[in-house]
Amino acid sequence: MRAAAAGVLALVLLLAGCAGGGDGDDGRVTLRFQSLAWQEESVEANKELVAEWNTAHPDVRVEYVQGSWDSVHDQLLTSFEGGEAPDVIHDASDDLADFAYGGYLADLTGLLSKRLEADIPPRSWETTTFGDGVYGVPFLQEPRVLIANATWLRESGVRIPTPERPWSWTEFREITERLGGDGRYGVAWPLKDPVSATLNLSLSAGGRLFHRGADGKVTVRFEEGDEVVPRTVHDQVGVDGSAPDSLLGSGGSDTLPGFFAGKYAMVPLGFSYRQQIVQQAPEGFDWQVLPAPAGADGLTQGVSPQTLSIAEDSPHKEEAAAFVDFLLQPPNMVRLALGDWMLPTGTRALADPALRTTEDDWATGTALAGHLSPAPAQSVRGYPEWKDKVATPAFQEYYSGAIGLAELRRRLEEDGNLVLARYQR
Repeated sequence: MRAAAAGVLALVLLLAGCAGGGDGDDGRVTLRFQSLAWQEESVEANKELVAEWNTAHPDVRVEYVQGSWDSVHDQLLTSFEGGEAPDVIHDASDDLADFAYGGYLADLTGLLSKRLEADIPPRSWETTTFGDGVYGVPFLQEPRVLIANATWLRESGVRIPTPERPWSWTEFREITERLGGDGRYGVAWPLKDPVSATLNLSLSAGGRLFHRGADGKVTVRFEEGDEVVPRTVHDQVGVDGSAPDSLLGSGGSDTLPGFFAGKYAMVPLGFSYRQQIVQQAPEGFDWQVLPAPAGADGLTQGVSPQTLSIAEDSPHKEEAAAFVDFLLQPPNMVRLALGDWMLPTGTRALADPALRTTEDDWATGTALAGHLSPAPAQSVRGYPEWKDKVATPAFQEYYSGAIGLAELRRRLEEDGNLVLARYQR
C-alpha cells in the first residue's frame, strides 16, 4: 500500500511540475498548514512530521502555522473572506458545516487516497460529510470518560464499571450519592460548555434532539431520551447534593486541584485529560479511567473529531491532499494520537499496541472507540448560533436550578427552532 501511495504522490508532483505550478521562481510549491496543536507533545509531533515531509519532498514545502482553538472559527472566517486561508486547515468536525455549505472548503471527493478512505470507518466520515461532499478528514477523537479516585472507589466497596459492564445512568446517580457527604462529593461536573457535553452523552440514552424531516429541514425536539442526562446532572446538584454547583461553569482543568485534594470521587472529562493528570497529580495519587454511564443505547456517545480540510481557494489542492495523506499514514496517525493523548480514527492506527496498553488506561479508551458516533449537531446549519444564544444559557439555568425541565424544553424547542429556521429557508 505504501508503494502505491508513493506512486500516486510522485504522479501528483510530476503533474504539478509539468503544469508549471509553484509559488516561487524555482517552481517550488509552498503550502500553509495551520495546526491547532497546543500540548507540547502534540506540537512537537506535528512539527516533526512537517520537517520529515519537507525533507522528503523538496518541491512541495509545507509551512507550519500555529493556530488556536479559542479563536479558530472567527479567525478562519476572516481568512476565508479575505482570501488568505491556509491550504491545509486543522479544525473540529462540528465547526465545519457553515464553512462547507458556504463554499469555503474543498470537496475532498476524488482527492484522497483509497488507502485513507478505506482506513477510516464510515461512521467517522459521516462527521465531515455535508450534502453530497466530504469536507474534512476526521483523524483524532476522544470519548468522554469518568476519571476516578481509585483509592476512594476501592475503599467504598462500590461496583467498579468496565466497558463490558458499565454503570447505568440510574446506578451512576445512586453511587455518587453514596460516595458524597461530609463536605465531599461523588462527582464534579465541569460544564463550561454544557451543550456539547450534554448532547454527546445523551446519545447513550437514545437522545437525538435534532430531527431532519422529509424536506431536509432540521428541527429540535426534546424527547424522553434527551431528558436522562440533564435530569441526572440537575438532580445530583440540586436534589442529592452529590455534585457541587460551584463548578458548573468551570472548565475541566479547574476541577483537578479539588480532585487531587480528595474533594470529588469522580470527574467526567475528555480522554485526553489523562495527560494533565499524569503531569499534575501528587505522588502516590491513584486514579483510573472508567467508561461513562450507559443508557438504552449502551455506551454510544457523540464525538466531534479533529479534522484536516483543504481550502477551496487553495491553488494546490492535489499537493495538499498528498500532504494530508502523509500526515495520516498509520504510524504517523499513532504519533499524532500519542501527542494529543487521543484516539485515532484510522483502524490500523487504533490497533497499534502503543494505544492498547494498560498504562495510563489507554486500553479503556480504545475499548470505547467502537461506540463513538457523530455528534448530534454535526450537520446542523446554524448550530453555533443556536448553541450560543439559546442552548448554553438554557442548560446553565437548568443545571443551576433557576428553571425547570419544562422551561428548558420550551427554550430549546421554541426559541431554538426560530434560530435554525433562518438557516434553512
